[in-house]
Amino acid sequence: MTKYYLIFFISLIFVFILDQNIKFLFVSGLYWESKCISFTLTYNKGVAFSMLSFLGEYLKYIQIVIISSIVGYVFFTKDILKKYALPAGMLLGAAISNLFDRFLHGGVVDYVYWHCGFDFAVFNLADVIIDISVLIILYVHYKSNKKESH
Repeated sequence: MTKYYLIFFISLIFVFILDQNIKFLFVSGLYWESKCISFTLTYNKGVAFSMLSFLGEYLKYIQIVIISSIVGYVFFTKDILKKYALPAGMLLGAAISNLFDRFLHGGVVDYVYWHCGFDFAVFNLADVIIDISVLIILYVHYKSNKKESH
């Protein structure tokens, strides 16, 4: 079990530190623009696509409850940690990084803006890592269910 805890915590800490360091560059003034993509600082007061921004300061406390519940579930359900240590660590590292932004900056630091052919929401590395983590969890779950059915 120690191996899974180690994988979980190393991936969580790695993602958190990487994401916070990249965000620091943009908070410090980094800016770059091309025809299709801009790297420009924005602060998202809501969640994806600025939804729930009307919750204001309450949103970060709601997120603390959600993240704490996920951490509790992962640790009390040992099979979950054995199966999903890496993606769970990645997902929680990214979620905690975005939550940390809310306390430090008053909103999540976003900086990638796609505007080629259509305008897309501004996002950050943590958002991408959350998406990748969910895909890994779904893939591992699908593969393990497929093995069990054969």
